[in-house]
Amino acid sequence: MSNELQTTPAREPEATGRSEGSSLRYAVPPVDVFEDEGSITLLADLPGVSRERLGVRVDGDNLVIEGTAEVPAPATIEMIYGEARLAAYRREFTLSRELDSSRIEAELKDGVLRLMIPKSEEARPRRVEVRVG
Repeated sequence: MSNELQTTPAREPEATGRSEGSSLRYAVPPVDVFEDEGSITLLADLPGVSRERLGVRVDGDNLVIEGTAEVPAPATIEMIYGEARLAAYRREFTLSRELDSSRIEAELKDGVLRLMIPKSEEARPRRVEVRVG
């Protein structure tokens, strides 16, 4: 993984934890990270999370993804057991200063959050012209 985006190691996607200062339990969503010359693309699996129940924020050097999934049950049926009824997701990353967090683009489609985080102009590879002296 690129040194520009760091997450807490040794956490399995199915792991649960507690948000700091909160008793709310959350699941850690699985994430794929891709890098090209101009940006980092992050794909996070958030099944059942709607746009209204999704929060993506940058707090200093931290990128925080939080979402709550809800699987509606028909009113005429009584649920006697459910594991997917309500799930809270949370994942936090440390952003390198080489990334331009003010220009992050986010898209949620079919339960997958796609974040495109551009690199700052100074961090992008550039060609240096060599003159003959």
